[in-house]
Amino acid sequence: MGENVPARPRTVLVIGGRVETVRKARDLGLRVVNVQRPEEYRPEHAELVEAALLVDYTDWSVLGPLVTAAHQVYGFDGVATITEPGVEPAARVAEALGLAGNSPHCARLMRDKAAMRAHLAGRPGAVAAAVAGDRAGLGAFGARHGYPFIVKPVDAAASFGVRRVDGPDAIDDAWASIVRLRGSTGHPFATYFPVGDFLMEEYLEGPEYSVESFTFDGRHLLLAVTEKATHTTFVETGHALPARLAPADDHAVRACAEEFLDTVGLREGAAHTEVKLTPGGPRVIESHGRPGGDRIMELVDAAYGFDIESFTVGWAGGVLTAPERAPSARAAAATRFLTCEPGRVTGVQGVDEVRAHEGVIGVDVAVPVGGAVRPLGASWDRVGQVLVTASDTTAAVTLAERLAEKITITTGPDPAPDPDGT
Repeated sequence: MGENVPARPRTVLVIGGRVETVRKARDLGLRVVNVQRPEEYRPEHAELVEAALLVDYTDWSVLGPLVTAAHQVYGFDGVATITEPGVEPAARVAEALGLAGNSPHCARLMRDKAAMRAHLAGRPGAVAAAVAGDRAGLGAFGARHGYPFIVKPVDAAASFGVRRVDGPDAIDDAWASIVRLRGSTGHPFATYFPVGDFLMEEYLEGPEYSVESFTFDGRHLLLAVTEKATHTTFVETGHALPARLAPADDHAVRACAEEFLDTVGLREGAAHTEVKLTPGGPRVIESHGRPGGDRIMELVDAAYGFDIESFTVGWAGGVLTAPERAPSARAAAATRFLTCEPGRVTGVQGVDEVRAHEGVIGVDVAVPVGGAVRPLGASWDRVGQVLVTASDTTAAVTLAERLAEKITITTGPDPAPDPDGT
């Protein structure tokens, strides 16, 4: 008689991400193989994974052969990522191994802002856009589409390099900024997003929101609409959800995001779609085929009880099933980012008091005493954040702002380099 062979545990390939992503996969009973850059691999990873592939996973000539060989050994049931640099590699792995996932074309549209705008051109609500080839091109775009307009890197993140061009007299400064930032290597994402082409887009007037969603085999579950607070540099200074919108506007923002996800062909997983509610209706700014940054997925979990990170690995690995409908809000949640003057940090006060508040779900201080604070030019220049939950959004925002003010970060002379590292 034949022996009973134990069932092989379901295995998920996790590309990039934090230790908590792997831990959540393990808690769901999944076996994990982690692809990680060597410098980002931690001892905590080793305790949780079956195996690790320590490579530059954005290089398909390396990643492709390795995951194909690893698949023969471990038998991947799915592939998942929560990181921006992992979106395209995950799609290519899914296609190569015949796993459920988004197509490489969809992944590229969610990463390449110029490709996304070209894909949407001619559709209702399309935003005028063109690649900035030279200084004359900036002037021609302004003459054709009006001022102000936006200039931003085609392939970047964290609001890095985003600039508003208010009129013809601002063209020279805008072009000089483009020339200076091209090829810059001083920013934290330079390894993943070397700055190359820049995109010109018509400026959209109105408040900004994001739609957090999760797609199950082509069915989009719209989890939350998040309202934004932003700096004049376009860097986000806070988030809150559920957004304080009239029902008709909430419906319109959600419908806009859902139509966009259909248009680009998103089939699986988390998305974070940024929308401006203009006088003419909602219009997409950009979207990402992964959870929103700034710990937004923790705000969603606190307010709605939906753990986007767990679903990212659990749905890909086949151990979580799709909910029939999006959950209703059971509370509200908000975050506000900490601010201080640029320079060298001389002291940090108030953290323990804030962390002990019953409404606080997280406190981060990103700079140690002696660390450098740069002018606010991108999201990575922020110095920390406070996350809270409360009974409603107004109460959550008020609490987050009040507690953020209780944390004092003092700085002295010796300012850090400019945000582009030059």
